[in-house]
Amino acid sequence: MNAIDHLIRIIEEIARGNYSNDIMPLTAEGQPEPVRTLAEAVGTMMVKIEAREYQLEMMVEEFKVLNRKIKENTIKTVSAMAHALAARDTYTEGHAERVGDLAGRMAEYMGLDEEAVQHIRIGGVLHDIGKIGFSDLLFQAHEGRNSSDLVKEIVKHPQVGVEILRDLDFLGPSLDYVYAHHECLNGKGYPRNLKADDIPLGARIVAVADSYDAITTDRPYQKGRDPEIALDILKEHSGKRWDSTCVKALEALLTQRGVISPCP
Repeated sequence: MNAIDHLIRIIEEIARGNYSNDIMPLTAEGQPEPVRTLAEAVGTMMVKIEAREYQLEMMVEEFKVLNRKIKENTIKTVSAMAHALAARDTYTEGHAERVGDLAGRMAEYMGLDEEAVQHIRIGGVLHDIGKIGFSDLLFQAHEGRNSSDLVKEIVKHPQVGVEILRDLDFLGPSLDYVYAHHECLNGKGYPRNLKADDIPLGARIVAVADSYDAITTDRPYQKGRDPEIALDILKEHSGKRWDSTCVKALEALLTQRGVISPCP
């Protein structure tokens, strides 16, 4: 192969992104012109391209780190809002964090991948963010069930939550879980009366975790129940209100953690 054909082959490889030092011998003294001059020019160009590609790779990595930090800080900020909401009274303090933790553990037990578990955990933490504008009456002790006016306010909170979070695109399916965590398998939930598989699995998991925590903690309208009683309530209505697979996952977790006794 003569020098010019060799140079052409090297240039073709460089055009494909295959950089090497094969061009260097063609820049040595004794190489015919214009091969030597062309080889030097191509070699210089190749070095500059490699340097620019390296700079671009570094910039991409920096942007990835920055983007991750922005996401983390935004989630922390919104989570802080959820915690601030819960801190309005002793009844709901820590509720969002407990639901997020329990929902994430349930998702792990059910074999979901790490990314899905993370989205479900975030959905659990943020599920009640739509209550941020609720009247203080909701958080004050009162006898019996909530009034009809309070109920009308309560059923709006999934929609309000989505409206608060909708511009945070990176939350992904977590938004769906916030929106659908009060839907029921029989279609009698809210706000959209979704049924069965129309309800995202993540929302069904959050719903069980949310209901379990609500039943077992003191609320303005009821005293907290024992874990066994709470689980019996969930099992009684599984397949109608709650997903039976999710309830079974909860039961397995509670048993593993020694919260309830194993079934005989």
